[in-house]
Amino acid sequence: MDQTYYDTTVKMEKEAVNADYLEGWQSGYVLNPPREEQHITEAYEAGYEDGKAHNTDNFSNWAGK
Repeated sequence: MDQTYYDTTVKMEKEAVNADYLEGWQSGYVLNPPREEQHITEAYEAGYEDGKAHNTDNFSNWAGK
């Protein structure tokens, strides 16, 4: 993984970002296929889209949730 992936993951863990958002962001960042439909949550979907876009601006919206 690149440094941005690592640094962002550490920041999200320190800020107690929603686990589904974090997993979605990581999966999207590395372009893994998304979860099966029945396992997709709003947080996962938001994280996946941000990860695909390599967007690190929105994860604080999911902190502590």
